[in-house]
Amino acid sequence: MPDIAFVKPALPRSGALVLPVAEETEAAPGSLRAALEEASGGALSRALVAAKFTGRKGQSLTLWAPAGPQGPSKVVVLGLGKAADLTESGAENAGGAICPMVSAEREAVVAAEAMTPGQAAALGLGLTLRSYRFDRYRTTEKEEDKPKLERVAIAVADPAAAKAAWVPRAALAEGVFLSRDLVSEPPNVLYPEEMAERCKALEKYGVEVEILGLKEMKKLGFGALLGVAQGSAREPRMVLMHWRGASGPKGKKGATKPLAFIGKGVTFDTGGISIKPAGGMEDMKFDMAGAGAVIGLMAALAGRKAKVDVIGAVGLVENMPSGTAQRPGDVVKTYSGLTVEVINTDAEGRLVLADVIGYVQEKYDPRFMVDLATLTGAIIIALGHEHAGMFANDDQLAEQIAAAGKATGEACWRMPLGDAYDKQIKSDIADMKNVGGRPGGSITAAHFIQRFVKDRPWVHLDIAGTAWATKDHPIVPKGATGFGVRLLDRLVADNYEG
Repeated sequence: MPDIAFVKPALPRSGALVLPVAEETEAAPGSLRAALEEASGGALSRALVAAKFTGRKGQSLTLWAPAGPQGPSKVVVLGLGKAADLTESGAENAGGAICPMVSAEREAVVAAEAMTPGQAAALGLGLTLRSYRFDRYRTTEKEEDKPKLERVAIAVADPAAAKAAWVPRAALAEGVFLSRDLVSEPPNVLYPEEMAERCKALEKYGVEVEILGLKEMKKLGFGALLGVAQGSAREPRMVLMHWRGASGPKGKKGATKPLAFIGKGVTFDTGGISIKPAGGMEDMKFDMAGAGAVIGLMAALAGRKAKVDVIGAVGLVENMPSGTAQRPGDVVKTYSGLTVEVINTDAEGRLVLADVIGYVQEKYDPRFMVDLATLTGAIIIALGHEHAGMFANDDQLAEQIAAAGKATGEACWRMPLGDAYDKQIKSDIADMKNVGGRPGGSITAAHFIQRFVKDRPWVHLDIAGTAWATKDHPIVPKGATGFGVRLLDRLVADNYEG
């Protein structure tokens, strides 16, 4: 992650200079562009004309050392599109586009004089998020192939205001990076006990972390979660993370109903006895992306000192086949007392969520609950990799999340719920079964979870299609996306802090 600074405009004497240029603008060029024109003897203007550069969104032009040895070694001109259409999300995407263009330089200056402080900070966030790399296990990578970028100075008219806008975004970036790190880890390194231990790092932000082990969950009656875990040599864990930004430590200022975020944390999913095909099974290391998002969200909220009380809860298990593994046909009793006939052991995430949701709801009486899970392949068939599937029992909460998704680019599409789908999970011998057949598979999975929700607003986000990127995106490099951290941080910031 490069250091981000906000400075007054000054032509750099080395490194890269980036000039974001709006389309069809009649405004006078910024001071950095004017200084470069003078130092280069008009080389910039000649290059722009020769390249037919108009400032069209995404258009770019690179010049090498146009001002000679006393100026920047590289100049990148980036089109922003129409100035009136530039949003903070657009500024983030511009920052993401800049990152690979300057990654070979140690330092870069970005001329953002025409941007508002919020847009300049958003540009810094986009650049930071795109810079993410998970390379801790690469031992033979050549030095010249590694990014060099260490510092980015964003030149603005009011550095103090831009820095103030940057501070919460810096905390958000740390939360996204934490989520991406967790999701990227190989399953022999990150298993339930290890993932629970890593949650303790949140204590440095003031988050209270409580870890429940096998013994405690047996005593509580977590029959569904423990049924998933029983085939693995790795013991399960449940982690409860408290951020008391409104009431203070231990609720000293008076208890308030917390917001609850709950994540599925299957650190590796073989499918259990209903084993998955071998091809692509290695991807099942990110079946804990819902939990990773909740952990990253807690880091972001605490890091920026969000004025809200939040409980983050994650159920951590490994789903393995063995002589002790759960069988198709088993019946388990959940924390809530409801019984489940297990038809398919590869529909395990909803069993984990059932117990955690039931426990959080009863113990903490939250204002609302949002769960995140890489739950079904069916949601990828329905929505591809462009949207997370959203299921809700509350229109207001659903609309707030949809708006947050639009603002952050972490898009959610609301899916239906209805009695006909719920009937598909009726069991002949138990209160319900854990699958309802192939038709509407993501919907019947949501209905299963809903049966453990009582009388409060709830949203289920199926992020199976959005947790991992198979190619680079503007602010998301290939790999773990951290989907959900920015979405839910915006949900909280826009609607629940006060």
